[in-house]
Parts: sequence; structure tokens; C-alpha cells
Amino acid sequence: MLKLRFDVDDSVLRDTFLRTFFFGALDPLEPGERARWGRMSAQEMVEHLVWAFECSTGEVRVTCPTPEDQLLRMRRFLYSNRPTPLEFMNPALRDGLPPLRYGSLTEARGALQAAVDRFLHHARTRPESVHTHPIFGPIDAEGWSRTHFKHCAHHLLQFGRLEVDAPQEGT
Repeated sequence: MLKLRFDVDDSVLRDTFLRTFFFGALDPLEPGERARWGRMSAQEMVEHLVWAFECSTGEVRVTCPTPEDQLLRMRRFLYSNRPTPLEFMNPALRDGLPPLRYGSLTEARGALQAAVDRFLHHARTRPESVHTHPIFGPIDAEGWSRTHFKHCAHHLLQFGRLEVDAPQEGT
């Protein structure tokens, strides 16, 4: 199991995590593997992450059901150095998971690698671009980078691929 120093405020760490560490932790994932919590299979989790990266580049457009008066509180979490709570349920998935798009976990992993690469390029070349997140509303590349760091770490924890050096309370 890989260990990660959790620091969402460190942009170099976030970039390195997405470029290398994340896929190293994801590589040993097996098709039939079950999560420690939640209802996703390994392939459903990978495809869910593909979707999130597609949202961050505008390839997929979503709405944000978070009421306007709660957006500030939600964004405070995004900019806090706290990991996503383990049993957090994305409101976009309350009605269930979408059907699988790829024929295998290997194919889904390839799509995820391509989606991460597109996001990293997009964030580098168009950092001011804003795309809607289903919880945080319209956010820029910095916000999406924070989201992806927290989100990917959350799902690696879910499948036992990661141990996190949790931040101290109040950081």
C-alpha cells in the first residue's frame, strides 16, 4: 500500500500525485475487487473518475444542485486541507451509478489516463477557464485540481490502495 502526505494546498504535490503516484496506486486494482465501503466496483470507480475529469475540462457539462446559500460552505471544504469523508455520497449518484462505458477495467484505466492528461494540459493552458462541478458549482482549474486531488485520494482509500498521512486538525 502506498502512503501519501495529504496536503491539498501544495500544487506541486497535487500535480505529481495526478501525473504519477495516482496511477502507480491504481495499477494493481483487479476487475472483481470490491470497495471497503460504498457500492462501486473497481471499474465503476475508474469510470466515475473519468467522468469527473471530463467535467473539469468541459467535455461533460453538469448542473450544480447545491443551493446558492450553501455554495460558500461547500467551497470552504474544497479549500480546506481535509480529506473527503469516507462515506460521502455525491448527489449526482443518489439515483445510482451510470452504466459502464468501457469493455474492461483496462480500457477504463486507459480512458482515465487520457482524461487526466487532458485535464493537466487544460489546467496548464487555460487556468482561468471555469467549469461547473456538481457540488461546488462553477470553479476554475485551481479548484478542479484541489477537487481531483481529494477525489482521487478518496477513491484510492476506498479500494485500500492508499494510506494517507492525515493533516492535523485545524490545517
